[in-house]
Amino acid sequence: MRCLRFHTTDSPAKLTRLISALGSPVSVGNFCRSISIECSLDGILFLYAFVSGVESKLACPKTPFTISVMHAEKASLNPLPAAGIFSTPTDMPIPDGLNFVLVGVVFTGAIALLWLASHVPHWYEILAVGILFSYLLLTNYALLHEATHGNLQSSSRRNYSLGFLTGILFPIPFSMIRITHQGHHEHNRTDAEMFDLYYPHDNRVLKYFRWYSILCGLFWPIIPIGAILFSIGPPRWREQFFGRRPSTGYLFGGVQRASVWAIRAELLAIIGFFVILHWLLGLHWLTTLFLYACFSLNWSTRQYVGHAFSKRDIMEGAWNLQHNHLMTWVLLHGEFDKNHHRRPDVSWYYLPRLSPADENRPSYFKHYWRQWLGPRPNTEPAPVVPSSGMLLPRQ
Repeated sequence: MRCLRFHTTDSPAKLTRLISALGSPVSVGNFCRSISIECSLDGILFLYAFVSGVESKLACPKTPFTISVMHAEKASLNPLPAAGIFSTPTDMPIPDGLNFVLVGVVFTGAIALLWLASHVPHWYEILAVGILFSYLLLTNYALLHEATHGNLQSSSRRNYSLGFLTGILFPIPFSMIRITHQGHHEHNRTDAEMFDLYYPHDNRVLKYFRWYSILCGLFWPIIPIGAILFSIGPPRWREQFFGRRPSTGYLFGGVQRASVWAIRAELLAIIGFFVILHWLLGLHWLTTLFLYACFSLNWSTRQYVGHAFSKRDIMEGAWNLQHNHLMTWVLLHGEFDKNHHRRPDVSWYYLPRLSPADENRPSYFKHYWRQWLGPRPNTEPAPVVPSSGMLLPRQ
């Protein structure tokens, strides 16, 4: 089997007509922002994705064929699915049992730490609990992230249920983050998500303020506050402040009415959960807020480390970083962000398998501290944004 990969902007219909001229069976479908084409030529399987730009020849014994490409490379990954919705690789099944146990342990542990922090007498004990809580919720976010891709459970109902539970702890309505995270994958390293770089005409003060706000932990508070404002706002106000602004439009544009009501219902459930939890366990609101402030710093400051200063490419614009054994399990292999963006259909459990044994991975710690030097001038063109819906989570 021979497998080639090409960057493309051509439509599936156009490519189908072109390759059908070879007289070979062809199947065409969307894969992320690419076009994947499987063409059987005299018993040899070719896979084409991402076509347009420079000249490259595809020849078979019967007919020479020229196709316009921008970049071609040997692909070592498994053939891409010929459909817009990913399917679980047969050799990489979702670890349903392990994920279920992890959600239960993390959820129970977080409640226990909230109770402990409200019942210890000294501030340094509360601080110690807060630090532990912040790392536990990093794992909770990793599980929540899996659910947004349909990778937490093989059953869609169980995936939603566990995604809803992990969303409660974050806290964010699961239906909301499932939509916004889709926007992140479709617009990765575009101008809308270019936090680490700036153009000559950009407001440098605003760029630096936004960048260091992320590093200093101010990214997380925007999320629950934004969820509340999005839920209570009337349609016209919601469209103006969330759907049309460049900083949020790509995340919230085109949200369906049913999704808005689902977000509202889940938000009410989150509020009800914390009210009942504080009443039953005698928790202190200020202590709970302090624990979430610890999480806010720990989560926000590392939120862009997997993308900072990477190639401006929607799929390749990320890093596979080298981390210690403890943190790689806390983050559920979250340091393999490039592998995740290449194959968002693959469970966290198998992400290291997608890297070759001799892969050169930068140090997580060195790359993190490199961010504190500040944004850099942009030297690359912005990547092309794919058609909406090409990165839908598995159904």
